[in-house]
Amino acid sequence: MVDFARQRQAMVDGQIRVNDVTDPRILEAMLEIPRERFVPKNRMELSYIDEDIRIREAHGAAPARFLMEPMVLAKLVQALEIEPEERALVIGCATGYSAALVAKLAREVVALEGEEALAAEARRLLSQPNITVVTGPMNAGWPYAAPYDAILIDGAVEFVPEAITAQLKDGGRLAAVVGTGRAAKALIHLRSGEFVSARPIFDAAIPPLPGFSRPPQFVF
Repeated sequence: MVDFARQRQAMVDGQIRVNDVTDPRILEAMLEIPRERFVPKNRMELSYIDEDIRIREAHGAAPARFLMEPMVLAKLVQALEIEPEERALVIGCATGYSAALVAKLAREVVALEGEEALAAEARRLLSQPNITVVTGPMNAGWPYAAPYDAILIDGAVEFVPEAITAQLKDGGRLAAVVGTGRAAKALIHLRSGEFVSARPIFDAAIPPLPGFSRPPQFVF
């Protein structure tokens, strides 16, 4: 029988601490949250590997979906510097692991998922009373509960739509991996008044989140 508690400890010690994640709240949360619950049964033994885990196969026009590599997720969440009284939005929550992590730090979390089947699974798995799972177009964010202090996009995107950055409070932060393949970078966005700036924080290559491809440019 797999000792998942031991694997969680090994993940935190061997993947998270050694990659400059020093926030004790994140380390404690990743030791507590049973990542294996958010993974299909036939992949549970892979729950703590240092790679993205496929949680839903591609079907029709819908691409496969993944749980983000633990180290990348931890570094993105740390960059958001979430305070206990703040409200957060997680875009692309899938089965809910990233939302469970953010909910250990924030007062309230809205977890947005584009596919109803995955959202239903997230509702079943998430037990924290401060999480609300909603369904809608992920590239539109969730303006109905805006503004947010922090927004996490759970998957790589080609760009961050203005419709989403507009949902940040003044002083709010958004963390996302922007770009494709090995050229992608994790960026932290900061809203200051009417302006949003972005700066790179580390290199990262993770699977894309559907719905965030750049529209084709018209060429004469």
